[in-house]
Amino acid sequence: MRGMNAGIRAIALGLTLLLPGRAVAEEVVILAATSLTDALREIGEGYEATSGNHLTFNFGASNDLARQIRAGAPADVFFSADLAQMEGLEREGLVRRADRLDVLSNLLSAIVPVGSTLDIRGPRDLLEVKYLALASPEAVPAGVYAKRYLESIGLWDDIKAKVVPTLDVRATLAAVEAGHADAGIVYRTDAALSKRVRTAFDVPRGQGPPIVYPLAPIATSKRGEAAAAVVRYLVGPEALAVYQRFGFLVILGR
Repeated sequence: MRGMNAGIRAIALGLTLLLPGRAVAEEVVILAATSLTDALREIGEGYEATSGNHLTFNFGASNDLARQIRAGAPADVFFSADLAQMEGLEREGLVRRADRLDVLSNLLSAIVPVGSTLDIRGPRDLLEVKYLALASPEAVPAGVYAKRYLESIGLWDDIKAKVVPTLDVRATLAAVEAGHADAGIVYRTDAALSKRVRTAFDVPRGQGPPIVYPLAPIATSKRGEAAAAVVRYLVGPEALAVYQRFGFLVILGR
């Protein structure tokens, strides 16, 4: 009798799990650019509270995240800080162009330690620094954007010997905060998060290279429906409001 009751309870539990509204929670893995860390963590909390699903974030330099996706690392959604990394995955069939959304933009900001006595008011003043921190200018989007900007105004050749390359944009911020570099170039959104640096100048939109953050589900994801639902939430009104509060420029639909 005791064994029969246990069997009945197990069957009842199984049937309960099949009832509408009691679907098993899914884990969706999002690979996202480091500069999105704070905004996405807040947005993720809202999504988990309303969906019942769990989001696992892997933040890093977009070029490194794209490499991980190519290598078969677990990934359901990719939120890049530049088009080049996303388009590379598209060419390899890992992302479908029809699924991609260009969501955000940003600005570049030159920063110095908050106590710095350097008088940096424009890009030519960067020639006076001894060390300039940049996310790796040959690979990481923030550094690539900064290099393109400096090339466009004719300063790169004179300043490249001063460059201290870092792992990603948050490492650049940390290097300037700690005084390991006299100045750095980061995204405006990252500069705004720190009380240990001050913005020397912003690169006006239109003078710097176009900065685009594309978002897409991974074509090989085994959680296709859940990944698509996450993408929809990440471009919904609640999420867009969070991006704007953190200083990102919303370009979705423009």
